Amino acid sequence: MVKGRVAVVTGASGGFGSLTTMNLAKQGYVVLAAMRNMEKVSVFDSYQNEKWYKQIIPVPLDVAKEESIRDFKYYIEKVGRCDVLVNNAGYALGGFSEEIKIEEYRDQFETNVFGVMGITQAVLPTMRRQGFGKIINVSSISGVFGFPGLSPYVSSKYALEGYSESLRLEVKPFGIDVALVEPGSYETNIWTSGRVVTERSLQEDSPYYSYMESIEKELKNGKDSLGNPKEVADLITALANKGSLKALRYPVGKGVKALVKAKALMPWSTLETIILKKLKQL
Repeated sequence: MVKGRVAVVTGASGGFGSLTTMNLAKQGYVVLAAMRNMEKVSVFDSYQNEKWYKQIIPVPLDVAKEESIRDFKYYIEKVGRCDVLVNNAGYALGGFSEEIKIEEYRDQFETNVFGVMGITQAVLPTMRRQGFGKIINVSSISGVFGFPGLSPYVSSKYALEGYSESLRLEVKPFGIDVALVEPGSYETNIWTSGRVVTERSLQEDSPYYSYMESIEKELKNGKDSLGNPKEVADLITALANKGSLKALRYPVGKGVKALVKAKALMPWSTLETIILKKLKQL
């Protein structure tokens, strides 16, 4: 049993996850830093002399494997408390829908959707018994707007958004809040070295090859304007420390709120024309 506030952060080995883990530890939380590759716990090594370092408890977890989630539940039961769950683990699969294998779609959903559901189910009994808790699901602007060449990632984030809506309404009567953080483009592993593109869409004889090149060029040109991931980690930390969360969705990042507003107000045909022209597909 642990005295004091307890947080769980999945995908804690880098990006938003490691920064959020450190933020929460500094705030006095005992943080179960869940990660698939335990060798990556070295991301915290340079902070060993900090007072908050011992607040971080690395925990092995592969959210795509049921047996790993079952083992993780043991840690929650041993700790006996969970104030905050940050569902951050995920990756991005790109490519064009015609060329993406169905098993690739399934793998994307195993991590980005079913993994979230499994970890949430592992933590909810503890939160419900407590009568309080916060579940913060890291979504994306891709869960609000469907970009070309990213349908596996986009569809997984749309699914996460719908799941979170239902979940919030189900657990609110038990004193549990659910929130969606919706980042735009940030300088994290998912967009630099972590994004996966299905092999077929990268081949020159693909009918979508030139289109894929346009998207890759656009991503490359936008690298200089990627946001600082600390902004997202700070938002997650603020939500963790806040009282009742009045809103479900928290968009964050350059141009994100404007894009959400544009989708709500502009005809789809206009948005479609703007995007395709930008990618030189019209």
